Amino acid sequence: MFDSDEIIEQLFVDVSEFIIDELEDDTHEKMLKPVEKKFQRKKRYIQRGREEGHNRLVADCFSDQPVFPPYIFRRRFRMNKELFIRIVNSLSNHSGYFKLRKDAIGKQGLSALQKCTAAIRQLAYGTPVDQNDEYVRIGESTSIECLKNFCRGVIEVFGPTYLRRPNDEDVARILHLHEEHHGFPGMLGSIDCMHWAWKNCPVAWHGQFTRGDHGVPTIMLETVASQDLWIWHAYFGVAGSNNDINVLNQSTLFNDVLQGYSLDVKFIVNGTEYTKGYYLADGIYPEWATIVKSFSCPQDLKRKKFKEMQEAARKDVERAFGVLQSRWAIIRGAARFWMDTTMSDIIYACIIMHNMIVDNEGNAISHWSDEDGDPPIRFRNRSVGAFNEYIQRSAEIRDKIVHNQLRSDLVEHIWEKN
Repeated sequence: MFDSDEIIEQLFVDVSEFIIDELEDDTHEKMLKPVEKKFQRKKRYIQRGREEGHNRLVADCFSDQPVFPPYIFRRRFRMNKELFIRIVNSLSNHSGYFKLRKDAIGKQGLSALQKCTAAIRQLAYGTPVDQNDEYVRIGESTSIECLKNFCRGVIEVFGPTYLRRPNDEDVARILHLHEEHHGFPGMLGSIDCMHWAWKNCPVAWHGQFTRGDHGVPTIMLETVASQDLWIWHAYFGVAGSNNDINVLNQSTLFNDVLQGYSLDVKFIVNGTEYTKGYYLADGIYPEWATIVKSFSCPQDLKRKKFKEMQEAARKDVERAFGVLQSRWAIIRGAARFWMDTTMSDIIYACIIMHNMIVDNEGNAISHWSDEDGDPPIRFRNRSVGAFNEYIQRSAEIRDKIVHNQLRSDLVEHIWEKN
C-alpha cells in the first residue's frame, strides 16, 4: 500500500509541472506572435506591363519606321543601331540570361532588347536605376542585375577582340600613323592615368583609396591610347592614394616585353637604331627607355619645339579620357556600387564598347579579322637562365641612358623636320 501523503505529494508535483509547461508555451506563443506578424509580409507584385514596354521600345527605336530617327538613336544609345543590335544578338547567343523566357505560370519575361536598353541607359546617362521603370518597365533590382550581366557579357564576348594587345600589323599601322600625324617615329601611343570616384567605398578603406588632391575615395585607371582614340591597354583597380608611378609598376603594360614576347619595333632616329617602341608621358613618369617625357624648363629653341610637339601629341590619351567620360556618364560621376569588382566590369565594358564605336564609325587604324585567330598560349620558363634574362630585360626597359639618348635624338629629328 502506498502512503496517502506520498500520493498527494506526487500528484501535486505533476500538476505543478503541467501548469508551468502550459504557461511557458502560452507565453512563448504570445511573444512570437507580434514578431511573426511583423516579418511575414506578403510580397508585393507590380503589374508593369512588360509586353507593352517591349512593344513600345520596338515601335520607338527598332521598327522599320521608328518614331525616332537614327541621329536620336545614336545620341541616346551612344552607337549606331546596327552595332547595338549586334551586341544584343551576341549576348543572347552567349548567355541564357538575355534569352526570352517564361516563368512558371507561362508569363513572358523581359526581352533582350529591354535588358540591354536598361543597361545602356545606365552607362550612358549615369542615372538612378529605377528611372528605367517608367519606360522600359524594369524594376530597380532587375536593372542592376541587367547592368552586371551586360558588362560581364560584353567583356567575355568582345574583350578578346576589342581589348587585345596590338599584333605586328597593328604596330606597323600605329607607327606609321603617329609619325605621319605627330612626327614621332617609333611612337606606340600615349600613357596616362585617371581617377574614378567611389561614393560607397567602405569607411575602413577611405585612407587607402583617398588622395589629398582629390579628397574622395577613387580607383585609378591606366590606359594607352593612339591617335585614333583606340585604347590599346587598360589596367584598373589600383587604390586612389597611389600615383602614376605606382600604377605603372603594378600594371601589365610591359609584361610581354619582360617575358621576351615583344613585338618587332625597329626605327632609326638621327642615325641611331632602336629596337623598342616608346610611349609619350607627362613629367611624373620615370625616365625609362620605353617612355619619352618632355622638358620641364627648356632653354633653347630646339627643346622648346620638342616640348610643344610632345605635349600636343600626348593629348591623345587625354582626348580618349574625355570621349570615354562624355560617352559613358557613369564613369564621369561617382560610382554608387559597393563592390570594386562591379566597377571593374563596368569600366572595362565601357572601354570595349568605346573601341567598338571607333571601329564601327571607320576611325580605327586596326582592322580585326577572324582569320587572325587567338593569340598563342605562352608558357613561362622558370629556369635560372630565364630568370636572368627577365632581369636583363627589366634593366633594359629602365635604362636611363637610353631614355636620354632617345629624347636627344628626337629633339634633333623634330627640329630638322619642322
